[in-house]
Amino acid sequence: METGEVTLLKAVTCHDVGRAINWTAAEGQLAGGANQGLGYALLEDMTVKEGRIQTPSLAEYLLPTSMDFPPVQVIMLESGTGVGPFGAKGIGEPSLTPAAPAVASAVSDAIGKPVRELPLTPERVLRMIGS
Repeated sequence: METGEVTLLKAVTCHDVGRAINWTAAEGQLAGGANQGLGYALLEDMTVKEGRIQTPSLAEYLLPTSMDFPPVQVIMLESGTGVGPFGAKGIGEPSLTPAAPAVASAVSDAIGKPVRELPLTPERVLRMIGS
């Protein structure tokens, strides 16, 4: 609360993959997507000022590394109801989608105020706490 820094203690992603044709690859897709969503929630900030991008390279645009987040626990459900081969479903993007809202909800619960802007940089969190 003093610094505004958000520290993730645990990350879990659970998805119905229909049928996991390649279990290891599916786990990797789900964990990778979850980490993408966590990066969007906490680090990735593209700043535009007067119509000009202020973050033109990866030197300014922060991307997460494997050291930024805890390991992701992957839970795969297999309903076999997908329209793909053997009942498989697409899993490339679905694990990205809920990660940022989950982090925003957790921060909102922690500070007692709604989160209206991402990423949740320490500066933004401190502003939300102070307002």
